Amino acid sequence: MSMGFEAIRLDVESGVATLTLHRPEKRNAINDAMRGELAAALDAAGGDAAVRALVVTGSGRGFCAGGDVQGMMQRMAEPATALAFNGWSRQQRTHHAVAALHAFPKPTIAAVNGSATGLGCDIALCCDFIVASTAATFAMSYIHRGLIPDGGGLYFLPRRVGLPRAKELIFTGRRVDPDEALRIGMIDRVTAPEALLAEARGWAAELSHGSAAALALGKSILDQTFELTVDQVFAMGSQAQAICYTTGEHHQSVAAFLNKTGKKEG
Repeated sequence: MSMGFEAIRLDVESGVATLTLHRPEKRNAINDAMRGELAAALDAAGGDAAVRALVVTGSGRGFCAGGDVQGMMQRMAEPATALAFNGWSRQQRTHHAVAALHAFPKPTIAAVNGSATGLGCDIALCCDFIVASTAATFAMSYIHRGLIPDGGGLYFLPRRVGLPRAKELIFTGRRVDPDEALRIGMIDRVTAPEALLAEARGWAAELSHGSAAALALGKSILDQTFELTVDQVFAMGSQAQAICYTTGEHHQSVAAFLNKTGKKEG
């Protein structure tokens, strides 16, 4: 199965969807049209029962160079009376796409094939896991343009590397190579460029073997646990478990377990 957009490629094989940012001539920099396509592709894959996990990668040599320079030029040319509201509207589209990735109800893996800069770094951090090629680099480069991370990095990076280190990476905007990124917990695995997609897809398949309902419910709670009290987590877990009790996967697995146990005892 393959779905076509202008700047996004979405392919599904053996239950794993691969979403490719596809503007290689721009190092997959994200413009307004691409923001909309990204959100639409995520909605399509999230609602497809045949998709059990998602891999996000980039086309060509880069993962994602961040926001498109053309958009920056247009913003600079806007009249002062329109600048703030137009900027707010653009931010809403960015946040919609990032939120769709963060809330994706299945395991997500960023397969970072090259430079992940600014918004590109945010998108990688938004995924559940990150596998990087040895050719990859990461940079929270917003500070070099007088900006702050606007694609979720302020939220996701401290949760991976801790608050002081996140501040250092955001305040300096410096480039991080895969070895350092792995050492500080910014990413999870490093592999050779030619093995990147196979590694990411294989891990995605491994992560998604379990009950789709249990995975979705567990992920939705885990993603909120830093903001919740223990009582809230217990309450949400109780509700989620009650739903799991009703699923076909639970009934089938329990029946198989009891049947196997009964045979052993007999």
